[in-house]
Amino acid sequence: MEIKEAQHLVDNWIKTTGVRYFNELTNTAILMEEVGEVARIMARQYGEQSFKKSDTEVNLADEMADVLFVLICLANQTGIDLTDALEKNMQKKSIRDADRHKNNDKLR
Repeated sequence: MEIKEAQHLVDNWIKTTGVRYFNELTNTAILMEEVGEVARIMARQYGEQSFKKSDTEVNLADEMADVLFVLICLANQTGIDLTDALEKNMQKKSIRDADRHKNNDKLR
């Protein structure tokens, strides 16, 4: 699925099943909540924290999909074409960081 298709899929779901978009501020708060859930799993699975009994059914892929869903909602609400935005962002990074990481001794 391409990003543009994902934006249309989410928009259609919101308008049929979700009834309407939450406002932008609410969706921003929800995005932070979902990112926190990803961070919680990462800290336990790859970091030094241990899982609790209540964490037995965690699914990192599902939590990342939740983050993407809410991010797409915000893009749709604010009129952002994520394909265009990502392409421009990659161009910016390619120019700005052309030698930056190659010359970073910490990455060797």
